[in-house]
Amino acid sequence: MAGTNGKQKTVRDMILSLALIGLMAGVIYLFIPHDDSKPDVKRVSYDVELLTARRAASYPVAAPDGGLSASWKATSVRFDGTSFDHWHLGFQDPKGQYVAIEQSTQKAALFIDEASQGSQATKTTQEIGGRTWQHYTGGRYDALVLKDEDDKGATTVVTGTASFTRLAEMVKSLKMA
Repeated sequence: MAGTNGKQKTVRDMILSLALIGLMAGVIYLFIPHDDSKPDVKRVSYDVELLTARRAASYPVAAPDGGLSASWKATSVRFDGTSFDHWHLGFQDPKGQYVAIEQSTQKAALFIDEASQGSQATKTTQEIGGRTWQHYTGGRYDALVLKDEDDKGATTVVTGTASFTRLAEMVKSLKMA
């Protein structure tokens, strides 16, 4: 019976140690500052890249030219002239949703699927600025798509997590030069 008392002490000591560790973890959690809010997305300037893209691309490059409030924030920009003259300009809209302008001379079906992350064409079209944009939905992003009619230019996709209203707002602001 001498061994029974020793086992009880070990279990009791283990439980007390776990309780002490839990208490210390709670104290640390309360006193160490932590921020659960979304990080502020950094605004980027796209003037230089836009000028470069407009000089190098084989098509009129699209970018906002007025019409958007200052709460729209450019977050990413790139032009890749080595593969299909791909232009990308990403934004965060006033509600924190993502909106991107994507253009490329790549085959339209492949490019639209890639840019919209798997969205499919719907029967809905929207007339904006004298051009007919087709709605795409069902993938990761929704999209408004302007296909080049003569296959000599680029396909333009305005896509993202934002609503079609916000996507249309971006399209209205675009200047293609």
